[in-house]
Amino acid sequence: MKCIQLVMGPAGSGKSTYCASLQRHAATYGRTVHVANLDPALGPGESPPYDPIFDVRDLISTDDVAAELELGPNGSLIYCMEYLAGRSDTWLREELLDNTGDDDYILIDCPGQIELYTHVPVMKEVAETITRWGGCHVAGVFVLDATFLADASKFISGTLLALSVMVNMEIPCVNVLTKCDMVGEEAVDQMLDVHGRGARDLLEADRAEKAEADVGPAAPPSRRARRLERMTEAICGIVDDYTMVSYVPLDITNEESMDVLLNVVDNMLQYGDDLEHVEKREVEDDDDGIPS
Repeated sequence: MKCIQLVMGPAGSGKSTYCASLQRHAATYGRTVHVANLDPALGPGESPPYDPIFDVRDLISTDDVAAELELGPNGSLIYCMEYLAGRSDTWLREELLDNTGDDDYILIDCPGQIELYTHVPVMKEVAETITRWGGCHVAGVFVLDATFLADASKFISGTLLALSVMVNMEIPCVNVLTKCDMVGEEAVDQMLDVHGRGARDLLEADRAEKAEADVGPAAPPSRRARRLERMTEAICGIVDDYTMVSYVPLDITNEESMDVLLNVVDNMLQYGDDLEHVEKREVEDDDDGIPS
């Protein structure tokens, strides 16, 4: 079975770096991992940090759409992805299914416009089409920048964003904190709830830090501020109590960190199950041929 990772996430979260790093790491074990570019917003002079097996810009690009249809950056990207979705059974099938091996492992570097994964159904349609073809295990990898999630409010926002993507895409997903090498270990531990600190405790720690920074008597919060505070606490409680979103930290400078993440995604994709079955069958056939 072909294994396909749809690498998703906001712009600047490290999707392309993730793809290139995982490809290099797998190569150290003798594994071949292919990468494809599905982001039409890369400029004509821009190259991803990997050699793609196919590039959606060969079909359509935002620069061409913007010039021809006079659309803005967001409108051009959505137009491109809807154009691609309409040709999934032709162009994408040929590039992804017909031109690759049955057991290939492929990372698809997706666009960074978050609307494509939340309330515009185009990426969901692409995932459904690939699954419908058969012969493919498909999973989503949603990456978030750890440096952006280092405070409570942004952590909660990012967690809700990850949850929204998981619900809308309707495929197995793993959430990855990228750039962990750029934040302190304590901050990563807080985000991962390593020492029993959940979202509510992270929120309380953030409030205490802000209170220490305030000088002089603080003005009483407004009614609206109090309501927002209660809503934030309720959201944190839901995240803590139901454990709906969890993260795998990634430090691309650490081989062990890369190993852990690759194992998590491999298990989700059932990578190797078919290979083990084939190898076992070949051994049994050889045993049958041995004279007694």
